[in-house]
Amino acid sequence: MRARYPDAEDWVERDGVRIGYEVYRAEDPGPGSGTAEPTILLPTSMPLVHARQWKAQVPFLARHFRVVVVDMRGNGRSDRPVGPAAYTMEQDVADLVAVLDATGTDRVVAVGLSGGGRRALELAAAHPDRVAGVVAIAPTLILDHFTGFEEIRDSYQGPEKVNRHYIAKDVDGFAAFFLAACHSDPHSTKQYEDAIGWSAGITAEVMLDSLDGYGWPTREQARDLCAAVRCPVLVVHGSDDLLIPHADGAAVAEWTGGTLVSLPGAGHVPNARDPVRVNLLIRDFVDGLAGRSRPPSTWAPAWSRPRRALFLSSPIGLGHARRDLAIADELRALCPDVEVEWLAQHPVTELLHTRGECVHPASRWLASEAGHVEGESGEHDLHAFQALRTMDEILVANFHVLAELAEAEHHDLWVGDEAWELDHFLHENPELKGAAYAWLTDFVGYLPMPGGGDREVELTADHNAQMIEQVQRYPRLRDRALFVGDPEDVVPDTFGPGLPSIRDWTRDHYAFPGYVTGFDPIDPCDRAGIREELGWRPGEPVCLVTAGGTGIGLPLLRRVAAAFPAAARLVPGLRMVVVAGPRIDPETVPPAPGLEVHGWVPDLYRHLAACDVAITHGGLTTTMELTANRRPFLYVPLRRHFEQNLHVPHRLARYRAGRRMDWADLAPDALASTIAEEIGRVVDYRPVDPGGAARAAARLAELL
Repeated sequence: MRARYPDAEDWVERDGVRIGYEVYRAEDPGPGSGTAEPTILLPTSMPLVHARQWKAQVPFLARHFRVVVVDMRGNGRSDRPVGPAAYTMEQDVADLVAVLDATGTDRVVAVGLSGGGRRALELAAAHPDRVAGVVAIAPTLILDHFTGFEEIRDSYQGPEKVNRHYIAKDVDGFAAFFLAACHSDPHSTKQYEDAIGWSAGITAEVMLDSLDGYGWPTREQARDLCAAVRCPVLVVHGSDDLLIPHADGAAVAEWTGGTLVSLPGAGHVPNARDPVRVNLLIRDFVDGLAGRSRPPSTWAPAWSRPRRALFLSSPIGLGHARRDLAIADELRALCPDVEVEWLAQHPVTELLHTRGECVHPASRWLASEAGHVEGESGEHDLHAFQALRTMDEILVANFHVLAELAEAEHHDLWVGDEAWELDHFLHENPELKGAAYAWLTDFVGYLPMPGGGDREVELTADHNAQMIEQVQRYPRLRDRALFVGDPEDVVPDTFGPGLPSIRDWTRDHYAFPGYVTGFDPIDPCDRAGIREELGWRPGEPVCLVTAGGTGIGLPLLRRVAAAFPAAARLVPGLRMVVVAGPRIDPETVPPAPGLEVHGWVPDLYRHLAACDVAITHGGLTTTMELTANRRPFLYVPLRRHFEQNLHVPHRLARYRAGRRMDWADLAPDALASTIAEEIGRVVDYRPVDPGGAARAAARLAELL
């Protein structure tokens, strides 16, 4: 799932060549908008990649500006003509002008990366009336450091692969080398993988034609081009760029009379590895050209400010929100004057609205994380680690919502409950921290799934290592780090080869308030009353089936419903109650005589406490609610979901709770037999301490 989809997609045809483009309308133009609303033009950098290279920029920029993204010739949605003459700068500039005409765009701020930076400057020089400003990121104008392009060698190693004969023989090998040099920054595995995927649209012929057409301008020619640019120019260049020396970017800034922003330690593609910083630079540059200023902040003297806390709860399920509501209630009891707001999205907003909580209006700008993971799922299958990796553009976009909210409004405390965007990008941009910050999670450490192979071991270790390095570099950025559980609930594994023990590291860096259920366990004496309220007859055996807060659990609901007739034969008088949740239409569960199907139930924990057996997936919240209420239950972890298959079973084993079943073993007869064995069984679970919410709130109150 993308964080933002275009409002229009089309092609413009020029001399028989189609050029694909996308147009995004500004969602929140802000002050000074109207007919003169600024437009940002984003051409691609070279035929190795296509328009998705701007995926971390478009959602943020398109909230404030009109954005036009162009696939230049050779990749993406554009044609791949033959011959170097089709790929000259003159052709590229003419294509861009044709797109501007087709989209009714008078003037733009042209933003280009690498070769796209040169195209932006060429457009500005040739058509000064169409370009209000240029942002050139690692501009590729001076190529005198690339030598040996025409040499024939017995073998080609490293930079020698930038060679006509090697490209003709092994364009994929060239792409692998070149894109690795582009993404040389530490922990850039995802950015590199994206680029490799985009390069699949290239052929050796197109690659060579584009290089020949691009030309190899001399330093004098580059200086002449820059001298012809009359509009303001911003050059952004990483100090550790392996392809284009930082000094070349500095020269472009000098020759254009522009401004140079150096990014210490950054490589060739900072818009991918350091998107927040680059996005803000582009925003501020365009605002400056348009004479726009950011909305004034809601400043007040410190003595007259109300105390305000902003909660961000992961929307992947409802468990985070339920426990956060319990913590917020305890926090308000400790600090009666604190105002609690929520930056939240569906399905969390469903729960918040039923509780009368204040959902901040900026929440409307959040891209759907639940929708993303649903799109990544299969039949009771979710590669959770990969789903988090592919959610990168959504996380960038959502972090910007918080960052801009922090610019405009004051909060004393941010609470992020597995709010991955907040924690990751705040560590990457610590200067944007505007409040005390508390991080909550119920698991620590990405774990490779069996069957993922060596590559998954490497990738999970790389992500874990990045997190460890972030915390080590900025140990006080998290003012509180709370593990929702006890030290023994942390898995005993390591973070990866050569990395520390997860449990030992977590003990050193987290506090442990205990598990937070979000409710007081039901007294067994009250169970009969709840059953009567729900219309369940005394002595009637009830099997409750629930699939959590996202839409991923629908296959489980259907599979269990299919087993109901067989289970009813084994358990006379069996009542099966299916709760679909806020993102599943109850009508999608096939009906059967005696089967009840309900939509979302806000107080589901009461149903769980009153049933005789429950069936759920492997999510921690529902299984721990059942554990706290001492109900027998079956849990079926989503396939390839590392948390449900590894972290949650470890915790449930400690509580001696639940019976695990695997999806492959969920045939109707086998499931029916297991229901018959478990229903009404007397359990011997470890008690769940009900004081976790109060202890967590006490740690947060210290920050207020």
